[in-house]
Amino acid sequence: MLRRFGRAMAAAAVGIAVAWGGSASAQQKVTIEYWQYFFQQRVTAVDKLIAEFKKQNPDIEVVHNHFPYADYRTKVAAAIPAGQGPDVVQLFYGWLDDYIREKLIQPLPAAQFPIAEMEQRYFPIVQAMKRDGQYYAVPTAVRSLALFWNKRLYREAGLDPEKPPQTLDEMVEHAKKIVKRDRNGNVTTAGMTIDMTAQDHHWIREVLIRQFGGAPYSADSRKVTYDSDAGRKALQFYVDLQRVHQVGTNGFMDESQAAFRAGRAGIHLDGSFRLGALQNQRGLEWGVTELPAQDGKRSNFASYWVNAVTSKATGPKAEAAAKFLQFMVSDAAMQLWLAETGELPAAKAAALSPANLAHPLYGPFIRGLDYAAATEFVNETAQRQILIDAVDRVLLKNQSVADSVKEAAAAEQKLLDDHHRK
Repeated sequence: MLRRFGRAMAAAAVGIAVAWGGSASAQQKVTIEYWQYFFQQRVTAVDKLIAEFKKQNPDIEVVHNHFPYADYRTKVAAAIPAGQGPDVVQLFYGWLDDYIREKLIQPLPAAQFPIAEMEQRYFPIVQAMKRDGQYYAVPTAVRSLALFWNKRLYREAGLDPEKPPQTLDEMVEHAKKIVKRDRNGNVTTAGMTIDMTAQDHHWIREVLIRQFGGAPYSADSRKVTYDSDAGRKALQFYVDLQRVHQVGTNGFMDESQAAFRAGRAGIHLDGSFRLGALQNQRGLEWGVTELPAQDGKRSNFASYWVNAVTSKATGPKAEAAAKFLQFMVSDAAMQLWLAETGELPAAKAAALSPANLAHPLYGPFIRGLDYAAATEFVNETAQRQILIDAVDRVLLKNQSVADSVKEAAAAEQKLLDDHHRK
């Protein structure tokens, strides 16, 4: 596989050299830095990509640095204005406006990333990286959500381990059969994971609200529209998982993915990025399927991390950074990223290959892209917290679902208004 990857990357390098009007050996020697947050599978993937890039571009040295997620944004924000840190930086798509406003990144060079080609090559969700007619960032991979299930726990509960739930009602019924509690009522095995700090806030916003007949935002993403019957039904369904059906507890084993990996949860909703870790988990018998439907309607949430050239990169460093970025988003690089991390190729042709669509693990996520929406965050952290607070008010303070939804919508609308006013 790596030999085929090397040949593909060599071909990509030839194309890049032609685009730049010369061979790599003719370029001035230059060192650039690439920064990302630490996630082991991503680190491994980038190290392999850098090794291949260096073979084709011996005069460009790429230094790879990574940091804990909790510290990452702070370090980037401090380094670049000081003329230090990355020349190519990885960021969550929802942070784009923050990075542009703080002048941390620069527009992608149109010669290497033509707008028409960008919009033909990538899934439409990538167009959220465009501001004032210019693209500022490009992803190697995109993510969607799917349902993971533990086949051993299914058998123990008397369920068919090869028949995961296809509807929300089936999911609840399966989870109720799987959940186990001790004599004090504490969950020892969750029927399904419940974790608003992970992917559940995306599930509520872009999946459940839509499946119950609504939409989270207006078409231009400037108005919050979930203070509605659909929004109330979505939040009611979610809080009832814990309060009425008692299929799990928020915070069980600290992290939902940790509970599933330990074989202590029957059902887990997560992103395609989880595949890399789960495939290396010994003793875990599991499968993955598309998110459950409601009344025949499917919906999904798509997200992605992007790479951008920073404002620190000028002259030869900017040229080298753009060249490395081109390499990072080649079809061959995307396929390696898929194999290492489980994240889906951002280019349509690379993702929608027959082999990927038919793959038992990748396929459900790729099919989910057909009906996925990507939230146009103005402040992803704050918008996540607004929904976390909405759930907490119902579960911890006994606020009515209707009042909590109304309060959340008002808070988020103020956030959007303040952003667009600026």
